[in-house]
Amino acid sequence: MTTLEICIDNLESLLIAQDAGADRIELCSALALGGLTPSVGLMQQAVRMARIPVYAMIRPRAGDFCFSPDELELMALDIAAARAAGLHGVVVGLLDEHGRVPKAALERLMVAAGPLGVTFHRAIDLSSDWRADLETIVAAGCERILSSGQAASAEQGLETLVLMREQLADRASLMPGAGVNAGNVAHIVAAIGVSEVHMSGMGWRGSAMTSGVAMGASDDGRVNVTDHDKVAAVRQRLG
Repeated sequence: MTTLEICIDNLESLLIAQDAGADRIELCSALALGGLTPSVGLMQQAVRMARIPVYAMIRPRAGDFCFSPDELELMALDIAAARAAGLHGVVVGLLDEHGRVPKAALERLMVAAGPLGVTFHRAIDLSSDWRADLETIVAAGCERILSSGQAASAEQGLETLVLMREQLADRASLMPGAGVNAGNVAHIVAAIGVSEVHMSGMGWRGSAMTSGVAMGASDDGRVNVTDHDKVAAVRQRLG
């Protein structure tokens, strides 16, 4: 059976995702920013509530993936918090100023992760030499790579994803993500030959508040949560 990973940024979505058939959770904060490190409290509560494995995103800020020494130290501390919370794994991604995966920095984070599983995320889609960087990622010990094939969506990046899968040759799992839905997931899985996929299945619900003052550009009357039907439909297509 193909593993279905759902990225979430709140506890309500965790419950929805696992009820709809998710096999694994990528736990984040601020999905609207591409996903940032969740709070320690969110990690701890997710462990208490989840019936499926939970991996924490380790990303200290929005923007690029070229992190300073201070930010790398922060990432190591956040990985330690994920271990202490009892999570199953973490999700990391980093590049240097040349768009290459920095070997020493990645190895440092792998040491911090210890026994935890490690996914390398879509920073690989910004790599200036993904073929060489796949070898760096595999050598460091990452168990899987999340990628859209250096395209806006996994469907658009199918050709590159097939090449990535061939190069990995089962040394690490390739997990396509970005734009995955019930209408294309079966084709993506079959075309690449993968055993896991990643999606958000994002939807929204109205706020319980009847009025309030806007706190910026976002709509405070709307709460973004996982859409049960979107996830369940993909689960059905995957079997």
